[in-house]
Amino acid sequence: MEGRIERLLLGYAMPAKEGEMFSGIIPFEGIEGSDAGILGKFLEFIEKCLACTESLVRKQTINGWHSVLSGVLDTFFAGYDDTQQEIQFIRRILGGILAKAELSGYVEEMEIGAVRYYVKKALEHESSYSGFMSGGVTFCSMLPMRSIPFKVICLLGMNNDAFPRNSYLYGFDLMAGDPRPGDRSKKKDDKYLFLEALISARKIFYMSYVGQSIQDNSLIPPSVLVSELLDYVREGFGFGSGQMITAHKLQAFSPAYFSDKGRLFSYSAENMLAACSLHESRDKEEGKVPLISRGLCEPPDEFKTLNIESLCNFFANPAKYLLIKRLGIYLEEKESVLSDKENFDLTGLDNYLVNRDLVADILAGKPQDYCLKAYKAEGRLPHGNIGEILIKESIIGAETFVRRMEEYKRESQPLSLDIDMAIGDFSLTGRLTNVYESGMLSFRYAAMKSKDIIRAWIYHLVLCSHRDMGLPSNTLLVCMDKTAVFDPAEKSRDYIVVLLNLYWEGLSRPLHFFPDSSVEYVKQALINRKDKKYSMQAVRNKWLGSKFSRGESKDPYYDICFRNYDINEIFNDSFIKNSESVFLPLLNYLSES
Repeated sequence: MEGRIERLLLGYAMPAKEGEMFSGIIPFEGIEGSDAGILGKFLEFIEKCLACTESLVRKQTINGWHSVLSGVLDTFFAGYDDTQQEIQFIRRILGGILAKAELSGYVEEMEIGAVRYYVKKALEHESSYSGFMSGGVTFCSMLPMRSIPFKVICLLGMNNDAFPRNSYLYGFDLMAGDPRPGDRSKKKDDKYLFLEALISARKIFYMSYVGQSIQDNSLIPPSVLVSELLDYVREGFGFGSGQMITAHKLQAFSPAYFSDKGRLFSYSAENMLAACSLHESRDKEEGKVPLISRGLCEPPDEFKTLNIESLCNFFANPAKYLLIKRLGIYLEEKESVLSDKENFDLTGLDNYLVNRDLVADILAGKPQDYCLKAYKAEGRLPHGNIGEILIKESIIGAETFVRRMEEYKRESQPLSLDIDMAIGDFSLTGRLTNVYESGMLSFRYAAMKSKDIIRAWIYHLVLCSHRDMGLPSNTLLVCMDKTAVFDPAEKSRDYIVVLLNLYWEGLSRPLHFFPDSSVEYVKQALINRKDKKYSMQAVRNKWLGSKFSRGESKDPYYDICFRNYDINEIFNDSFIKNSESVFLPLLNYLSES
């Protein structure tokens, strides 16, 4: 915690430079403007918490604890109108500490544990009495001798396992094993409280309970006292269950609460708006209206000038590129609340990012000690020796991966080339890097995916289009699990034209091209020579996924664009044509090891 605060302060005091530490601390980026004011308030809160913690650790007299706790109350709680009553309630309890100290005459110092126990019990005791019959709606516990007439009495949580309360028998309680008349019984006490509440109701006696399971929607009986009352009313007055029991919906925004049919109703304006939107979405789903049914207008000419990396991003997820670039729709979900659990391992995305940055740092010639200190200072590792062990294991794996790439470099110096290609109406710009005598090197420290192959293929086509400049025409894609080699591609500009035409088409309507599903089709239909039925079934499995793998359809951008399509409409002739246009030329020049 202390290290992270120092990072925040240092990020405010000095500009953050990539990889540069100051006294073993890496400044945090982005602390400027209004964020500086937020940081100041946060630090003030931390200082007050630390000061209060120090005062709570020391022993105090009862008068001293009254002063300390009153100071904590003044420090962290402002007396606004909506909280003034609660604050005064706590002050009364703290005042009771002084009154009991005077009566007892106890002046010795004590630890916070005894005071905490007293305050906790006082809060539990007084909360059950405070506010009773204070006007409006009264919330209270069921207590004996509270048979005061009310127009409406509501009993909440009358579940079978909650009321009446169970009596737990202890092994040393011999009286409970042999009860006699007059012995107290919680069940009998609760029955008496239930009857008291019943006779106190003058107009309405309302009871609620959880009547259906959230797992399988099976019926759950109410408390036995509620069942007995319902049976008595049914036999004595002839009412049916439908007249006495109202089954509510799972969500408060269910359209059933805002229709003129049935007994359900609601006064919530927010829930009404949610119900209306839910009703509209159901109508659209029944009509199966896609998000973009007729296509967008043709994009402006500025989209014809693009970077090589932008073209790679498009084919990695055409639907995502369309929604972001043309409609400004971003669907990434970010965690708004930090996890309250301490991590003792590097998993998932955190592990991938650490390994990716390790490879980059090792290639840049940074020593192991720097990586260990830097990643620890950034708070990316678990605390203590566990973090050091994990980062050292990751460094071993990253160094092994880097040595694999060194074999392809053959001790030659890398070349770089700025690209500005005019292809028809398009202008393709970018930069080719890591070009060695043996070819251009592309790598990712992870298992090879279809998007890696497409990206390497696009850069390879650009490289082959500049053979007249004396550059090599081979490309090597190195990943954790395997290596792919692209041989010199003939008609590379023609292949780029095909990709640019698909790019232009995908800027007006969702393109029926999905990297994982498309490569699965090419693999089954063109490599394994399977029939169309078998190949399309394999594609559907890749699209839908299983309990062991996440389907491509789960991507939020594909989901929003194709959720209202029939699966045969998704994998239509355009899908087959697009898949073959991208991957078929690629296969002619690709070899894997």
